[in-house]
Amino acid sequence: MVYVGPLFNCKPYRSKSWRYTHACHLLSEDLDELHMLAKKIGLKRAWFQDHGTPHYDLNKSKRLRAIEAGAIEIDMNREAQLIRAWRLKRKGDNRCPTL
Repeated sequence: MVYVGPLFNCKPYRSKSWRYTHACHLLSEDLDELHMLAKKIGLKRAWFQDHGTPHYDLNKSKRLRAIEAGAIEIDMNREAQLIRAWRLKRKGDNRCPTL
């Protein structure tokens, strides 16, 4: 399954290459699914971020396209759970919760 988090104010994190004021994350339990959906909504593979938690950043219009393409909307709490699970999994922690 591919998930899309809520929009957040990204003004404090903006870089010169990111012109949007609000963004969200597109993430998944399965990287192949994540990349397939990303491609389907017009994201470039070069935009994939694999530091900490594998994800793509989306602006508002791409978020809507992701939902239309089948991504499941999640709240900030569920997104945090997924991020923690990925980080534990990458560390090889046996207490890793199911994504």
